[in-house]
Amino acid sequence: MLGIIVWTIFIAVMVNLLLKKFHLPTIIGYIVTGTIIAYLFDLHNAVNNHDLKEIAEFGVVFLMFTIGLEFSLQHLNRMKKEVLVTGGLQIIVTTIFVFLVCMFILNFDYKTSLVLGAALSLSSTAIVLKIYNENGDIKKPYGRRVLGILIMQDIAVIPILLMISIFSMGDDKSVFHIIFETTVAAFILILLLYITGKYLLEPFFEYVSESKSEELFVGSVLLIAIGASYLAHYFGFSYSLGAFIAGMMISETKFKHQVEADLIPFRNLLLGVFFITVGMQINFSVIGEHIFTILILLPVLLSLKYIIIYSLVRIDDTKRVAFKTALSLVQIGEFSLAVLELARSKSLIDPTYSQILIVTIVISMVLTPLVLKNLSSIASKILPEDTMQIVNSMQVNSDTQGHIVVIGYGHLGQEVVEKLKAEHRNYIIIEHNMKYYKIGKEKNEPIIFGNAASKTILNSINIKKSAAIVVAIDNPEKLTLICEVIDDLTHNTKTIVKVGRKAEAQELEKLHIEHIIVEDEVLSQAILEETRSCRLDYIRK
Repeated sequence: MLGIIVWTIFIAVMVNLLLKKFHLPTIIGYIVTGTIIAYLFDLHNAVNNHDLKEIAEFGVVFLMFTIGLEFSLQHLNRMKKEVLVTGGLQIIVTTIFVFLVCMFILNFDYKTSLVLGAALSLSSTAIVLKIYNENGDIKKPYGRRVLGILIMQDIAVIPILLMISIFSMGDDKSVFHIIFETTVAAFILILLLYITGKYLLEPFFEYVSESKSEELFVGSVLLIAIGASYLAHYFGFSYSLGAFIAGMMISETKFKHQVEADLIPFRNLLLGVFFITVGMQINFSVIGEHIFTILILLPVLLSLKYIIIYSLVRIDDTKRVAFKTALSLVQIGEFSLAVLELARSKSLIDPTYSQILIVTIVISMVLTPLVLKNLSSIASKILPEDTMQIVNSMQVNSDTQGHIVVIGYGHLGQEVVEKLKAEHRNYIIIEHNMKYYKIGKEKNEPIIFGNAASKTILNSINIKKSAAIVVAIDNPEKLTLICEVIDDLTHNTKTIVKVGRKAEAQELEKLHIEHIIVEDEVLSQAILEETRSCRLDYIRK
């Protein structure tokens, strides 16, 4: 087993290094790795291992948790049209269309047709949101549309699983009884998570933060994310739905940025495992036997989803937004694989059809990163620039351009902020000390709680488009670390740093920082100026 793990890591690293030369995303590298190890160690059946599937699913769980961090209840309320109307209609229309084709053209029974329609209406949350998060598209108008539809699809997994349970149940339970149990469970779950988020989360994180232990803070984040997922699973829902709700609860607190930064390493690692399991499901013997069926089925399914999503979004948005939204969601997603596997185990779908669909779905997922990476260039070639899109983009980014980033809200940071405020400059403060953070909040300053050495936090305040960065902290080790991270992001063309001694300045000069203020030099120069004044006064007397 250990040997398989070592080979998997080695192959993943080598494949991704090769793909990076062609500027291809790591998702494809992980899928290719899964395919290679499946054939190398004959692991095609291992993908059905319950423990492996659960570990892989937690990559999607942490992804949905971090997405939830970006969307508070108020934000989600503002997105109700994208979630309920567009997302709901997309699922219903796609399901009905596939259902009718399967029933009246392919002559499937109504249960199989309905399950297939519901499964094929879903898209890949893991791939789309991971890439959108990395390139910042999640904050753009079409990103908002995509997120709304994906959230609705995640919610729709619940009634889809419920439908399969009803189709395959015996006589021991009635349909009404199952629906009643599900409704009660949903109410209890949402109530528990809401009360916890509203009244317990912030005091809990404050208490943990005061311990000044990063390990405890990370452990607490994992406890909340995994605990909420387990709670949702306990009540019969998907892990990722519980994680998304928990993320939204934390987004209402001041710790959202630090929580997101701490969780990202776990999310990326487990997402890698998830995509490897996707690659393990590619079976070339099945592709060879049914190549013509797959070649016909794949473009038909992708075209169908594109037409439906484009038409729904185009009703009240621009052609460009509709095009990008539809193209982003044409693939069939990971939850579809789970639905098909469950339906096959309940004898609702023929195993041969199930295998053909699984391979088709995985191929559609493999193509997705290539499409999303070139989404803007494809849109610009097919559609002219949309005036409304330009205006919307400017409105989204206008509050985070030309601002001053002040790192540290101690005594020096407060003085700097007062000067900036007097000149009516736009600024954002990052503070990792709870004491100074509370002082900033009491003064209603634009301050976020988090570690400024985190690239995630620095990117979240759009540091690359800032006018200047003022590092106002006293700890030399932390200061150097923060400056190294800033150097990676901005190349320190506009970083202003205060240090105590010239030796510290020499360390920072290696990072090509041009604006270093040495406290000892400034103070000695000020004292020298005072001595000159005193000498002149003495001469006058």
